[in-house]
Amino acid sequence: MGNRWQVEKKKDPYYKRSKEQDYRSRASFKLTQLDKKYKIIKKGTAVVDLGAAPGGWSQVALEKVGEEGLVLGVDLQKIKPFEEKNFHFIRGDFTTESVQNEIIDIIDGKADTIISDASPSLSGIKDMDHLRSIDLANSVIEIAENILETDGNLLIKVFQGEEYKNLLESMRKKFKMLKTTKPASSRKKSKEMYVIGLKYQ
Repeated sequence: MGNRWQVEKKKDPYYKRSKEQDYRSRASFKLTQLDKKYKIIKKGTAVVDLGAAPGGWSQVALEKVGEEGLVLGVDLQKIKPFEEKNFHFIRGDFTTESVQNEIIDIIDGKADTIISDASPSLSGIKDMDHLRSIDLANSVIEIAENILETDGNLLIKVFQGEEYKNLLESMRKKFKMLKTTKPASSRKKSKEMYVIGLKYQ
């Protein structure tokens, strides 16, 4: 199974492109494609990347915000430092109050955009993994309620399942616009969807 996965990965065009363009992961193209369509990240703004390792989304966010912006990545795993001085990193569990307080200190209380490509530890049991994904997404939404600026944007990954519609209904009440999509760079067999909340109320 491991060898087959390695072979598939090397054949993956987005994996090849990530190496050619010096991106840290193929996931960088997901954010690039989503931002091109929905204008999620603006120049000069503060972006919080929850579940940031290995740094593919933070890397794209740094390109988007430019030198005047700020990107804060949070993950349980280490991230290789970026050269940019406007990148900050917290190693920890973003669902905990202590880490959330650290986030608030670094961004001075408010973020313009929150992005999360975080995935729960997968069990291989479809329903269980879906519910874990929903729990993680709800944690991201709770953080957004504390730190997201009015008219700010939120992008989260979630696995489809029976609670997916309930999550969307909850988010619709918080944003002027809600979009759901699966970028071209997502693997076809994946159950992941991306939910974009635009203009937080």
